[in-house]
Amino acid sequence: MVGQSGATNGEWRTYGGDLGHTRYSPLDQVNATNFSALEVAWRFKTDKLGPRPEFQLEATPLMINGIVYSTAGTRRAVVALDGATGEMLWMHSEIEGPRGANAPRQLSGRGLAYWTDGRESRILYVTPGYRLVALDAKSGAIVSSFGVNGIVDLKKDDDQEIDLITGEVGLHSTPVVARDVVIVGAAHRSGGVPRGRSNVKGYVRGFDVRTGKRLWIFHTIPSPGEFGNDSWEKDSWTYTGNAGVWAQISVDEELGIAYLPVELPTGDYYGGHRPGNGLFGESLVAVDLHTGKRKWHFQFVHHGLWDMDIPCAPILADINVNGRIVKVVAQPTKQSWLYVFDRITGQPIWPIDERPVAKGNVPGEWYAPTQPFVTKPPAFDRQGVSVDDLIDFTPELRAEAVKLAATYRIGPIFTPPTVSTLGGPLGTLVLPSATGGVNWPGGSYDPDTHTVFVYSQTNVSPLGLVAPPDVKLSDMNFVQGSATSGVRRTAGSGGASGADAAPAAQAAGEGGGAGLTIQGLPLVKPPYGRITAIDLDKGAIKWQIAHGETLDAVKNHPALKGLAIPRTGQSGIIGTLTTKSLVIAGESRVTTTSTGQRGAMLRAYDKTNGKEVGAVYIAAPQSGSPMTYMLNGKQYIVVAISGGNYSGELVAFKLPG
Repeated sequence: MVGQSGATNGEWRTYGGDLGHTRYSPLDQVNATNFSALEVAWRFKTDKLGPRPEFQLEATPLMINGIVYSTAGTRRAVVALDGATGEMLWMHSEIEGPRGANAPRQLSGRGLAYWTDGRESRILYVTPGYRLVALDAKSGAIVSSFGVNGIVDLKKDDDQEIDLITGEVGLHSTPVVARDVVIVGAAHRSGGVPRGRSNVKGYVRGFDVRTGKRLWIFHTIPSPGEFGNDSWEKDSWTYTGNAGVWAQISVDEELGIAYLPVELPTGDYYGGHRPGNGLFGESLVAVDLHTGKRKWHFQFVHHGLWDMDIPCAPILADINVNGRIVKVVAQPTKQSWLYVFDRITGQPIWPIDERPVAKGNVPGEWYAPTQPFVTKPPAFDRQGVSVDDLIDFTPELRAEAVKLAATYRIGPIFTPPTVSTLGGPLGTLVLPSATGGVNWPGGSYDPDTHTVFVYSQTNVSPLGLVAPPDVKLSDMNFVQGSATSGVRRTAGSGGASGADAAPAAQAAGEGGGAGLTIQGLPLVKPPYGRITAIDLDKGAIKWQIAHGETLDAVKNHPALKGLAIPRTGQSGIIGTLTTKSLVIAGESRVTTTSTGQRGAMLRAYDKTNGKEVGAVYIAAPQSGSPMTYMLNGKQYIVVAISGGNYSGELVAFKLPG
């Protein structure tokens, strides 16, 4: 079969629609002619599923046999809802006490995994306290035969000692289940200001879905005798941590291969304590589904210094390259490249060149002399910062932008961080920022046209380094910060948390990016958010559009009065859904909508050309990626919304009647 299956039989059985994370459904009852007529079928508010309301609901629900399953609320409860009405059928919640309170990955997370052998069916998820739980899908009851009374403690049997209460490891993403194997990744706190040069290592493990027994472990930081250990100079592998897989994992069941998108090792912006290229940091690693043994890998960034974690699920697709059907894995990234490989061999489909890059002057740092550059497809968002990227609505605004940019170091992608000094530079301006480009929602894929659709944001951010003022804060030589404001403690300044900061911080640019404005306008010119369609057969961009209405602050800005400003799009972290004829995505910011209401819009585009064909109102920004299913002859589209003062809610749409 050419391409992946997408979501089949009108259901949505995995987080990404299928194990190849295509986020595709062939449903077409909702189409260009009627999308704008969609009505709310049901709503599910999550406020009471925890000790306080949640304002960051990132879930993509599942739908199996007419039941919608999702995580929800500040306790990360699991709920089963009637797919037609939204009525809650059952709820499960774990109260984890100090272990949950100390967890680096809190709130409701991204969702669940489902497994069935045709006789019994299970829901699996990871708690904030990093425990893998198995529930009966019909009743919500704990499956007592799994692990110890239904739970596998993920802080145990991990080839390292982890404090059960304070050990810095958790997960927002869902487990992945394939051929009776449950695969679980690992995430940590922000890496911009790490507590120290040593940390928990983000190993990946496979478990038996029936018993919870550990089947294998993959050391993302290799031990002595393992491939890649020699890429860690001065024995830095012994104490360095992180290098987890906090993104979604994809699996080709037929090939028996799992694809692991690995993040950065400890210290997102300073690597002087971890000299060497540092495998498998910022690498895509293919491992055997049943044994965890490495089959191939590709490192996207050598000795990373920019928090270019691989943030999202690899997309598996069967495409036609020069008349030959090739099984590929396509990986969207923060740096706005789509890396495409033969998923059996790991060979790039198009050349990826090693090119020399600038060396920095941060004391004690180790610099990789070259970095990989993708030659096809072209980058789908801007890379690097130059004067041409700065705001240019008027000559006066451009002049102010040039003056501000002159206080920083600017340059092409892979321009390294600099120590922040009052005499300048204050740091390096990076574009894309630590949040992308693309972030955790990733892209979607159309198996009919072999097209990847990806939302990205254009969001410049300053990257400066300062010495920690107190060794109790961190024993790193340098951490992220500014000579003007000290150590940056923002939620999303880097690492796994760079993807998990509050939506307001995401939109502001994180890591101090909120200060990079000219009279309140973004330092760089629009569009600030876009959707790009990439032809995988040709390695070419088919179309690209600004996604998201122009913000009120731009529309109503006095310096822009009388100017015709095209739609600017919106920065944020959102995902797309692809159906038989549409690409669907919600807005990431609150504006005054075309209906006159404050809120956001869920928009639909013709997938062949990017033309907008419909939109419906949502009361808050999209905060989880949308999904769709068919039930009782009606197609439903469900999306999680939240942000600002609007607490988490699942909203389901369907056509009237």
